[in-house]
Amino acid sequence: MIFLTTTSTAAADPIGDCTASRGAVVAVDFGPFGGQVERGCDATPTTGYDLLHEAGFTTAGTQHDGPGFICRIGRGSGTQYPTPDQESCVLTPPATAYWSYWVASPGQDEWRYSQYGAMDRKPKDGDVDAWVYGGTDIGGGTGKPAFSPDDVRAGGTGTPDPGGTPTGAPGEMDLTAAATWLKGRLTDGERIVDDGAETPNILLTTETAYALAATEGKSAALEKVTAFLAAHADDYAYPSGGDHAPDATAAARLALLAEITEADPYAFGGRDLVGDLAKNVCEAGPESGEPTPGCTAKGDFRNAGYADGQAWSVLALLRAGATVPAAAVDRLTQLQCGDGGITSILIRPGEYCDGDPATTGLVALVLHKAGGHEDAVTKARTYLTKSQREDGAFPGYTGATTGSVYATAYAAQALRALGDTAHADAAVGWLSRQQLDGGGFGFEEGATEPAVYPTPSAVLAGAGTSLVTLTTKKAEPTEPPTSQPPTTPGTTPGTPSPYDGPDLEKGVAYLTSAANLKQGQYYTAGPGTSRADFGLTIDGAFALAATGLNNAKLRGIVDFLDREGKDGEGRTVNDWTGIGTPHAAGGSLGKTALLAEAVGRDPRDFAGHDLIAGLDKAVCAKPSTAPDRSCAAKGAYTYAPSVFAQSLALIAHVRAGGNAEEPIAYLESLQQDSGAWPSLIPAGNDSDIDSTAIAAMAVDLAGGDRADQAVDKALTWIASEQLPDGGFPGAAGNSVNSAALAVQGLSLDAEKYADEIADARKFLASQQNDDGGFRVAKEGQDGSDLRASTQAVGGTTGISFGTLTRSLTGTSPQPTPSPSGSAPQIVTPGGDVGGSGAIGDGGAGGGGGGGAMASTGVQAGALAAVTLLLVGAGWCTVAVARRRAQNGTGR
Repeated sequence: MIFLTTTSTAAADPIGDCTASRGAVVAVDFGPFGGQVERGCDATPTTGYDLLHEAGFTTAGTQHDGPGFICRIGRGSGTQYPTPDQESCVLTPPATAYWSYWVASPGQDEWRYSQYGAMDRKPKDGDVDAWVYGGTDIGGGTGKPAFSPDDVRAGGTGTPDPGGTPTGAPGEMDLTAAATWLKGRLTDGERIVDDGAETPNILLTTETAYALAATEGKSAALEKVTAFLAAHADDYAYPSGGDHAPDATAAARLALLAEITEADPYAFGGRDLVGDLAKNVCEAGPESGEPTPGCTAKGDFRNAGYADGQAWSVLALLRAGATVPAAAVDRLTQLQCGDGGITSILIRPGEYCDGDPATTGLVALVLHKAGGHEDAVTKARTYLTKSQREDGAFPGYTGATTGSVYATAYAAQALRALGDTAHADAAVGWLSRQQLDGGGFGFEEGATEPAVYPTPSAVLAGAGTSLVTLTTKKAEPTEPPTSQPPTTPGTTPGTPSPYDGPDLEKGVAYLTSAANLKQGQYYTAGPGTSRADFGLTIDGAFALAATGLNNAKLRGIVDFLDREGKDGEGRTVNDWTGIGTPHAAGGSLGKTALLAEAVGRDPRDFAGHDLIAGLDKAVCAKPSTAPDRSCAAKGAYTYAPSVFAQSLALIAHVRAGGNAEEPIAYLESLQQDSGAWPSLIPAGNDSDIDSTAIAAMAVDLAGGDRADQAVDKALTWIASEQLPDGGFPGAAGNSVNSAALAVQGLSLDAEKYADEIADARKFLASQQNDDGGFRVAKEGQDGSDLRASTQAVGGTTGISFGTLTRSLTGTSPQPTPSPSGSAPQIVTPGGDVGGSGAIGDGGAGGGGGGGAMASTGVQAGALAAVTLLLVGAGWCTVAVARRRAQNGTGR
């Protein structure tokens, strides 16, 4: 039985200061320690971390990581738990016993595992947070609070009423201006080509065609674009060849265009798009125990990838008058979360679910068209009306405070189709105020630069139509246009150019800027602190070594570490590795040794220590017994809780000629029948891109016939996981970190996987910002993330950690200014001693690619980060990552 108590302290905001629409509430479950669920209030919430403290709770960190790592929580002046005899809080706590972080927004009646760290989560009025001690699985599928959000909301019950009709002023778009702007973006009047690219972006070309159909009806401009798309149907919809299953999303989009323009979807571009979609509906998912490439679950369209691809495929069959398998429609309802929202990820039943307005709007449209699922449609409509802001806008994802053009457009389309005219009009009014002078739209409110991607969806909303009803008006026949091929010499349409990836010079400039690389020596654990994040610092050094574009800055980092340079708190890299102490971490030792090896320093005499001897000593002879959690198994490295940590240590060990036979055997034993590796040690049931890529690099370096077979299986699996846009699923969603690591892994057989590598590099280029840095994930919040950027820059090169080499000959020692400043930072639990960062600390969602155990305050992507050597704060995501065992990604 859970007994709720409300306690205030002198420093805490009284619980009465929070209401259903003002302030945020946090509840902490002290049940595992013989206590109760206690709650508190922050009337003016800023971050989840501050919410805890403003509500009257106290926290303590680990000795290794400082006060920012939440290891204990107490109430007021009372005892903090776990007590020292229960958890020493020297290193990060295990994934089975830590403070996990859960959140619920207004109107939500189920807890969601936080995809933001406490320092990065921005609670809104009416939100409620919960902290629970225990264990969770990857993605927070288990370990939820035993009480509901309503049990601890302000007032003790009920969810806030979303209110009535939004008060935003009505407005009309200038549809002619939008169409003119889009046509101006067409190359040769027939295709969209991204800035700096040479090959067409066919997805955006189809979007532009939809917008032209909505604004101009049947026209010469639309016919020319349609002819181009028909001529390139094979390039877009059949990337693996015409005798393979199509890319369902691409095939559906072309079929819809054919249906909209009164062409024949059964013979578009020489392909029976409808027939090929219908015969490629999955009979089962991976749970069948049989190979199911391209299938997440029964009813999926093969290679659909995301919920929108599934929805478009259903709609394409509906509009063509074809029979839609019931399982395919039912699959859409399985993506609905408890609050009515629909997730963009093709989750399986029981997996973490976090909806967003754009996906919810699209799927509601399709389910309404299909019929027979009115309960799901009603729940979706309720979710949308509750998600709408008073000014008519919709946020792009849970927790976002900025209005999204794309989300608002799809929500408006759905609400109008469902008869909710007032809400739809308010949304269109908001959209009209976001239209820029040239006619285009930016991604979100306040944007100053137009983009193709959000503009067509806004146009459809402004025209009062959607892909369900859009059709061209009959017009006088016109001469059929002739489609001219792209003008790039020597390039076949649809074929990637030799290098069509990120701008590495800009990426390196971002990594080495004074704002990021403090004193030219290290990255910090977060804003306002002088505490070095040694793991992330080495990640940055790996990226610089891989590119060779700034060897002077690389030398500055290496010298700082090698001479035992101190950060603003007086810590050296040896404090991070734990070398010479009972808590030496194999992954951290390996990561540091690997950097020494890569730049020609002696790993047996680096930072005043013999790191290889340290690795020899760190090889476990047998599993440790509780409460000692140093050794997971014979052959594991000490305090290496992830495949990523084990692999880094192994690579360094093998490169130095150390005795690594037992670690090799242990890593090989963790490979699954599918070819994938899990993220956690001891192994869980997940299959992880990041871990599989780094493990393949380690096994490849070890060599041998068994290794060759293991690498072949791993790369086959990685390639099968690639998403239609070239990205890869990771803990943060469509993850930059995972795509970069996939490039490195697949580059072990670059000739065989040339197409996959090229597509992944194009995806990475699409996630690079003007400042040279990279987003965390496609669905994530805007802005550059340092951790994602280190991995993206280094990973893009395709150079394996097993062979990474960069000479520092010709460089000079860099200036060594004194460090200063300090501040606490939340980092991730479950990782190895210490550091954070993508490449070396990754595991589960990839070091850096995704988030972490919520209790750490680090972000997104889940507990997988528990497997990290420590992923620091800074990861946030829109759609929760999920690890699909069947569809993601020799020698």
